[in-house]
Amino acid sequence: MSWQAGLYLEKGYAFEGVGFGAEVAMGGEAVFNTGMTGYQEIFTDPSYHEQIVVMSYPHLGNTGINSGDWESKSLYLSGVVAREYNNKPSSWRSDQTLSQLLEAHKIPGISDVDTREITEIIRDEGAQRGIIFPLSSLKGRSLEACGKELIAKVEPMEGLELVSRVSCKKPYEFPGAKTGSAGTVVVYDYGVKTNILRSFTEQNFKTMVVPYNYPYQEALSYKPTAVVLSNGPGDPAGVPDAVPQIEGLLGKTPILAICMGHQLLARTLGCQTYKLSFGHHGINHPVRDLTSGKILITSQNHGFSVKAQDLKSKDVSVSHVSLNDDTVEGFFSEKMKFYSVQFHPEAKPGPSDAASIFDYFVRGFLK
Repeated sequence: MSWQAGLYLEKGYAFEGVGFGAEVAMGGEAVFNTGMTGYQEIFTDPSYHEQIVVMSYPHLGNTGINSGDWESKSLYLSGVVAREYNNKPSSWRSDQTLSQLLEAHKIPGISDVDTREITEIIRDEGAQRGIIFPLSSLKGRSLEACGKELIAKVEPMEGLELVSRVSCKKPYEFPGAKTGSAGTVVVYDYGVKTNILRSFTEQNFKTMVVPYNYPYQEALSYKPTAVVLSNGPGDPAGVPDAVPQIEGLLGKTPILAICMGHQLLARTLGCQTYKLSFGHHGINHPVRDLTSGKILITSQNHGFSVKAQDLKSKDVSVSHVSLNDDTVEGFFSEKMKFYSVQFHPEAKPGPSDAASIFDYFVRGFLK
């Protein structure tokens, strides 16, 4: 069931469109994603917590929602913006529509707006707070006046701690490994995607998932073959509880860090992180592997980055850089046995160019 909807951005831009999903007001940081496929994996990624995702690809909803492509057990984003929404999916795998999914999780969507214009605003003026709301709430006010009032309650992303809201509350074993003969991997859950966990169980690792602030002594009691620091939402500077645990693990076990884990590892090493203007959100980001010289097309979802100059003074080597903006995309230390990447080697959605990161880590750091 559709409804009249409004979208307001904090820098004064207002759009009127057709609502789908839950007919509620909800706000968050508005970011754009350039992916042309895989919207279910995008919307179920916990890293989008407190964000409104503007899809630059014009069509949304064509393949519906299925039971196999979830990247978490819930939805954490604050809204969806589409140029055109199709409420009659044609995929044989579909068991519900995107609108039904959003409605069940009390999340609004808006379509019939110019997503090219919105993407250009975010690109030129930076990610900014936004809010989607029913026009029925105007009550004689203008869309701009109502949006300005509602958006005042939306928290800015910089300094926002979100990891504790999406992390598991107690340890659990992720199912899938047949025997666990490859060893045990302990995954710190900062908002982990299912396919990161699956990437290890498929190599027959017993995979234990633990909360973001789990004491490192307890993590080491599993006698892990390796520890993984996962992806997650929010500002890495706002997660101080994670740093002491990572510090306690350094040098005691091999570590693979991904996205938020990459940023938190850098902060543990004394590096600073900073907010990008509009972040990297999509499945077509080119990254240069400085070791091999190869170019990887990667899946990415982050709004913060590591200061390159801070890494130069550490006992680490930069391994990957973005070809879009020269930001640090990876670093490693053979001495301390860690490998860290800003992009998502597990993809889902996205190309498989970077999947070799898992194999490289297993061969180079665990043998």
